[in-house]
Amino acid sequence: MAARRARRWAIYGVVVAALAALSALDPGGLRKYLALSREVDRMQAENGRLAAENARLSREVHALRTDPVALERAVREELRYVRPGERVYVLDGGGGP
Repeated sequence: MAARRARRWAIYGVVVAALAALSALDPGGLRKYLALSREVDRMQAENGRLAAENARLSREVHALRTDPVALERAVREELRYVRPGERVYVLDGGGGP
């Protein structure tokens, strides 16, 4: 009886090992799960980065709508506007002669 039980457990072990090996080797099995898990982690990190960028842009929009100093700074930096009477010095950043 004990030998029969041991043989049955051995057969169960072999079947489980075979199924585990097939799952690991099947392209739709464990490898696909691991690849998709890595993709989920990457997408969650990207979502966090995009959420932070959205929050920054939202703060900038609010500042541009409510703060005249922020609006003037943005216009001067991005559109290169100059007040009448101001002098503009353009410095060449190149290292050549």
